[in-house]
Amino acid sequence: MQEFIGKDFLLTNDTAKRLYHECAKDMPIFDYHCHLSEKVIEKDETFEDFFELWLGGDHYKWRLMRNYGIDERYITGNASHKEKFDCYVHALETAYGNPLYHWSHMELRAYFGIEERICSANADMIWEKANNYIKTHKLSPSSLIGGSNVKIVCTTNEIFDDLSVFDRIRRKNYPFRVLPTFRADKIMNIDDPAFPGHLRRLCEIVGNIDSLDDLERVIAERVRQFKEKGAVAADIALQKVYPPCSREAAAQAFDSAASGKAVTSAQANAYKSFVMGRVLRECAANGLAVQMHVGAMRNNNTRMYKILGADTGYDSIDDSASIAALAQWMDALDSAGELPKMVLFNLNPAWNLPLTTLAGCFQDASARGKIQFGPAWWFLDHFDGIRAQLDALADTGHIATFIGMLTDSRSFLSYPRHHYFRRILCDWLGRKAEAGEIGYDFDAFSSVVRDISYNNAAAYFGTEAAQ
Repeated sequence: MQEFIGKDFLLTNDTAKRLYHECAKDMPIFDYHCHLSEKVIEKDETFEDFFELWLGGDHYKWRLMRNYGIDERYITGNASHKEKFDCYVHALETAYGNPLYHWSHMELRAYFGIEERICSANADMIWEKANNYIKTHKLSPSSLIGGSNVKIVCTTNEIFDDLSVFDRIRRKNYPFRVLPTFRADKIMNIDDPAFPGHLRRLCEIVGNIDSLDDLERVIAERVRQFKEKGAVAADIALQKVYPPCSREAAAQAFDSAASGKAVTSAQANAYKSFVMGRVLRECAANGLAVQMHVGAMRNNNTRMYKILGADTGYDSIDDSASIAALAQWMDALDSAGELPKMVLFNLNPAWNLPLTTLAGCFQDASARGKIQFGPAWWFLDHFDGIRAQLDALADTGHIATFIGMLTDSRSFLSYPRHHYFRRILCDWLGRKAEAGEIGYDFDAFSSVVRDISYNNAAAYFGTEAAQ
């Protein structure tokens, strides 16, 4: 019986073990999409306790607790930190097959040297050990990021966010770089009741926005400002992609919303489509890659959305495909010479092959793997989902161009997810090698593993030399 989370965890063949330990394990991390707070990174304060570090803000873990029937008081409510920790441990100890079961054990081992199984019987011991370690070692955001061999962190930032924080972070001379990622979803979602407030926040930075012309100018200006602060990518996570539409329809929608009038569904869709296209064009003009997220159905539970807001664990997989509309946009932009590099993140496993084959329609020599089929994301970044993503990419694309894993996390303890992915990658490649499915060339395999672990992302986003 193999040791749980041992040295060769998930590595089921000799080639996989060599590839991970000799090639993948010590490669740096390029975290090109996460939701860490740049303000918290700048302050760099020692964490208060293990709850704040392990459970605070992590809706992956909140969701698991709800699935186990734990009352919300012990998740996001007013229970004590220790009570919430105990409830998570109780939920986790039998969550076999859920990636959190693996990730949580990997986090304790990687950062605290705690190798005991996470279970209610060990909860008090784990709580005490982890809290003592935090205080003794003064664990802070920079110590966790730097200690995880992370070279680049790309945060996710709204169009109206203050970017001066990135200058202050740079002056701290951390052993890693923190770069902003441009996101304009909040001023795209014109049918969101919060839209007027988001628009006002943007106006506070750039002045009055009285028309769609003004908004287009502001988008171009802010994309350039993000790039000046080091941005290498933008992020779009609309619930659905809509086909290209007329500028006139989008302008009508903006004028209606700006004057406080109701916006029809057709107007909202036209506006979202037009503004998304503007963002894509500006990213192409400024050399930013665009990370497109499709397949999420968000904020399904209205009651809890009113209490907790967005991004609190009430999203799911959508079944209304945006692929045809996305194809129309990619074709229109390509025809005009305005198609940026794109990373297509997919949340619906039924769309893996449709998206990998779509990506193959718009590749060219301007970048190796210009249109990326992104890594298994959110509800799919588990063992089976990662393998399915690798299979789909290899079956219809080119695995050696893949830019590898990301955390997509709000937790500073999430970097073991990169090693979870690397172990699965090495095992996937090792199995093919030892089954005689590919010619055996360890040097070639090792190069591919190193590239997927770090080098391809560094080249794709244009930030650092290969390792």
